[in-house]
Amino acid sequence: MKLSICTDVMGNLSFTDMLDKCVELGVEGIEMTGGGWSRAPHFHADELLEDKGLLKTKLKEIEARGLEIAALNCSANPLDPGEMGKRHRKEMEQTIRLAGEIGVKTIVTMSGLPEAAPGDTVPNWLVYTKSWPEEMPERDRYQWEDRAFPLWHDLVKLAREVGVERYALENFSAMLVWNPETLFRLRKEVGPSVGMNLDPSHLFWKGADPIASARALGSAIHHCHGKDTRIERGLADVNGLLELKDVTDVANRSWNYVAVGAGHDLQWWKEFFSVVRMVGYNGWVSLEMEDFTMSTDAGIQSSIDALQATISR
Repeated sequence: MKLSICTDVMGNLSFTDMLDKCVELGVEGIEMTGGGWSRAPHFHADELLEDKGLLKTKLKEIEARGLEIAALNCSANPLDPGEMGKRHRKEMEQTIRLAGEIGVKTIVTMSGLPEAAPGDTVPNWLVYTKSWPEEMPERDRYQWEDRAFPLWHDLVKLAREVGVERYALENFSAMLVWNPETLFRLRKEVGPSVGMNLDPSHLFWKGADPIASARALGSAIHHCHGKDTRIERGLADVNGLLELKDVTDVANRSWNYVAVGAGHDLQWWKEFFSVVRMVGYNGWVSLEMEDFTMSTDAGIQSSIDALQATISR
């Protein structure tokens, strides 16, 4: 496996400074974020598809530093029933076309989350039993069969047309695909080009074991994020793990995203990467740093050190 970094965390830097920072950190690749919810200014698909000279210049700058593009990331909700959904779908499609043009084979994204019934105006994450109340089975069917399946058939077709080989869907909350079981539900319908961006941080607070998840996923692991979560002692015991407080309210949350190693020790991470490698994944591991308990620079460096010490080579 090789180490890369999600560029969102360096969204305050210019493109050149961001690349120089990656070299300084010792990573080998970059998971280039742009479009969807990303605020990073470095690699927007619409701009680069229109300005081929700018695209060529940026690719030369990446190559000159010995870096590779690990994946293009467009974290988005293309199933949102409002205008955002239309924009996100367009930006996802632009990202896919850009990836095809520059030979990047992996798109890191999200499955999307639709409304629960025709005419609803907001996405609805249905994580209660499908059998009760009595309208739940139809809501579940509608979200998957009427909304998600048609979208993903189209996106798989587009990827095939432009030469993109893999979708890596992050197991994020408030998405239709948020764990291995939901991934396999979509994958069974649309095919094996759809897999998971295995992100341990989200599985921790859902009560899952990412090592067991890796075993279950096997060849369906299409990408991996290096990101940790700490369950906060005392607070989670009282309030449980469903947490609505702002991510910056770190002292009062039941769990927090933290630098790699600040939630689970290096022995855990060694086992995790060993199992991920054992089940067949030998691709990129991208640091995604969202630790608000320390400075950004400290969190990045601490995480890089931990990942360099634990990734299975």
